[in-house]
Amino acid sequence: MTTRQQQFAAAAFNRVNGVLQIPDFDKDRYGSIAHRLPVLIRSAGLAQALAYVEARGKSEGERLLDDLASVVGYTNRVNLLTQARTSQLLEYMHLTDQCLDALLWFKRFAQTVLDVDAASENNND
Repeated sequence: MTTRQQQFAAAAFNRVNGVLQIPDFDKDRYGSIAHRLPVLIRSAGLAQALAYVEARGKSEGERLLDDLASVVGYTNRVNLLTQARTSQLLEYMHLTDQCLDALLWFKRFAQTVLDVDAASENNND
């Protein structure tokens, strides 16, 4: 039996590693968003943070949201965003915890797999 952290780590690794296979994909922007999204969630709340990334309309942000949705058990970012907007308080808090736990792994793998460091973030996003 594996822990939730182990499941998140394995799924996030597969997703981040998959980014390397996409031609002409900006892995630096993807990694930058992965580094900043947990802070944005803590400061603005889950629904607002996810909506902000979605509204930016950049493929890297949309890919990260799809990857995050998959890791926490949703079919795509639309379902994750809908759940974040419509959940009752306890469900919302649980979903926020799940997303933050999963994003920790995305952030770590962005550093190791994609070689994107928080210090080298592109602040033009």
